[in-house]
Amino acid sequence: MDKHNICLHHGDDYDRFHGAIVPPIFQNTLFTNKTKDHGYIYTRSSNPTIEIAEQKIAALEKGEAAICLSSGMAAISAAILHALSKDDHVICVSSVYPRTRALLNEYMNRFGISVTYISKGTVEQFEAAIQFNTKLIYLESPSSLIFSMQDLTEIAKLAQQHGIITAIDNTWSTPLFQNPLKHGIDLVIHSATKYLGGHSDILGGIIVGKKSRIDLIRVREREMLGAIMDPHQAWLLIRSLRTLPVRMKQHQENALIMANFLEGHPKVTRVLYPGLKSHPDYELGKKQLSGYSGVMSFIVDRTYDQISTMLRGLQLYEIGPSWGGFESLISGIPIQELFSEATGLPLGTGLIRMSVGLEDIQTLMDDLDDGLRRI
Repeated sequence: MDKHNICLHHGDDYDRFHGAIVPPIFQNTLFTNKTKDHGYIYTRSSNPTIEIAEQKIAALEKGEAAICLSSGMAAISAAILHALSKDDHVICVSSVYPRTRALLNEYMNRFGISVTYISKGTVEQFEAAIQFNTKLIYLESPSSLIFSMQDLTEIAKLAQQHGIITAIDNTWSTPLFQNPLKHGIDLVIHSATKYLGGHSDILGGIIVGKKSRIDLIRVREREMLGAIMDPHQAWLLIRSLRTLPVRMKQHQENALIMANFLEGHPKVTRVLYPGLKSHPDYELGKKQLSGYSGVMSFIVDRTYDQISTMLRGLQLYEIGPSWGGFESLISGIPIQELFSEATGLPLGTGLIRMSVGLEDIQTLMDDLDDGLRRI
């Protein structure tokens, strides 16, 4: 079944639900079994609505199984907790989502977990960082804010040679544009809050992998810690997946036009977007990606305060911390040390992150052009 049909129909099981073209929401906590053992007991363990969303996403990622959790951070945390025990070691890309870095540095260290951060993401760097107690390699490809990429096939081979679990945050690409399991990665993580939801009304996370591993996470990290997705959120996610292919096609089209516009703009000194030939990992991206989403960053030669003033004057863009919805978002972010070492950009440089939405692209470019020229 192709990905369009997976999004539209996979797992819906119309006969099971009396022919309903839209599956019902099982918005209940418990399932009684006085007359029939139907396999359901309590929504914290399993729920028919949540299972439909899981079946669709597992099929999209070409994985054996998936589990839905209550947020993207719940999924990240569950995957990391699954892989690690006391005094283990993690190798992680330095330009990782900042809250993931905070989890590793500020929470996991209470259990003796140590972390080595890799700035460039080459296989040689990962190999040099392996220690006797390395149990997890954590990837983001493309990574947060600077969208650097790692060679998933080669890193997966390296990890398998040393018995190390690999996990990747695949939120930027969505399952439509990248399937890390095909490259040998063990666990794929998504924030359903972003493109999978697509309407800025869902909070959720996903983990996909082999059934044996997902079943362990389902019982230990999800059921025990109670971070399951709400059935109504799962129903909204099912709704959103039906339009994912058409939404991502438009996000990609708009973003490629925007990235090329910015690259030619006199006020812009650098654009960070894997769909541009100027991106240092463009060739690797062509091997691993089948498309490009709508999130990018760019740099203008001005202070962070000047950038912030300019962004507040834009008419069509909202300023906000998330991305992947229908709306265009933009935010200024001061370069921190963790990004400076990966980009070569000086500390304090103003980086502008933009999520290109589904609005008319010419109108978006005109608004941004006016703002840039006023700086």
